[in-house]
Amino acid sequence: MNTSYQENTGKRNSTDCDIAIVDDDQALRDSLVWLLGSVGLEAAAFADGDSFLASPYNWKVVLLDVRMPGLSGLQVQQQLAERGATAAVIMMSGHGDVPMATQALKNGAFDFIEKPFNHQQLIDSLQEALAQAQRRHQHNLQHRELHQRFATLRPKEQQIISLVAQGMTSREIAEKMGISAKTVEVYRQRAMKTLGANNLAELVRQAVALGLVSALPDA
Repeated sequence: MNTSYQENTGKRNSTDCDIAIVDDDQALRDSLVWLLGSVGLEAAAFADGDSFLASPYNWKVVLLDVRMPGLSGLQVQQQLAERGATAAVIMMSGHGDVPMATQALKNGAFDFIEKPFNHQQLIDSLQEALAQAQRRHQHNLQHRELHQRFATLRPKEQQIISLVAQGMTSREIAEKMGISAKTVEVYRQRAMKTLGANNLAELVRQAVALGLVSALPDA
């Protein structure tokens, strides 16, 4: 059976089928869908790069064949990068093409597996890629929440956080802003509470994550 994205949409939701298989070999597609299903991993399969790229779903992991009619695996990988997709790409090749493998890894591929591959090796690589995707997703959620909290701060509180991250003392900030050092402390403490920063070091790390400063100050 040729399992496609369209055929799977009726039973998929945002919590399942995070894996896409892109390969022009139908027998391989079917065997991979069965293999992954046997370990509780649902996957959707595509016969070529164009049909895969036309799917609107935000995949977590993509098993991508290097050599296919139409768009090659490297071209699909490039288009994913241009779209800002965060899916972990595992390249598959039956040709042992070392230069292609090197290029794929340079382009950010998570792994490169030669056909015929060891089933356990493939499953292990997929599990690692899914774990990485989950960590990235959690990080993105935390980053978005941090930006939302920062946006609720008053302009003076935002400015004080930025100046603190630049290494300025409360007295220096007070002189720069034309307010008292005590007021600076009040604003800083209120901003730290809103951002969920328990100490100054954490506040500075948050300022770096927010892009208020380019790097942590030297110790």
